[in-house]
Amino acid sequence: MVKYNEPALDATFHALADPTRRAILARLSLGQASVGELADPFEISLPAVSKHLKVLEGADLITRHRDGRVSRMEFNPDAMMGAVDWITHYKKFWESQLDRLARYLDETKPTGEDTNATNTKD
Repeated sequence: MVKYNEPALDATFHALADPTRRAILARLSLGQASVGELADPFEISLPAVSKHLKVLEGADLITRHRDGRVSRMEFNPDAMMGAVDWITHYKKFWESQLDRLARYLDETKPTGEDTNATNTKD
C-alpha cells in the first residue's frame, strides 16, 4: 500500500522540485564529489550550493562523508524508493485510464469516413 501522509515522501518531492538539486543528484549518481566539485557547474555561490545540499541531506538523498577537511557527498538512491512507489502507483492508474480512452476512441471512430480529409470549396 502506498503511503500518502509521510514526511519522508514530502521531503523527497520537495528536494526533487528544484532543477539545481536534480542536477546535483545526477552528478552524484556518477560517484562521490566534494562540495566544490558540485558547485563548479553552477553560477551560484558556494553557500547557495550548501543550502541545496542541506535540503538533499534532509531528505536522505545524499550522505556527507568527511575526508580530512573536505566533505564528500554520496548519492543514496534507496531514499527515493518511497517516491518511486508513489509514482508507480499512479502510473498504473494513468496507463489504465489512457488505455480505456484509446479503446473508446477506436470504438467511436466513424467508419468509412476519412477523418484526415479537409473540406475545400472551389
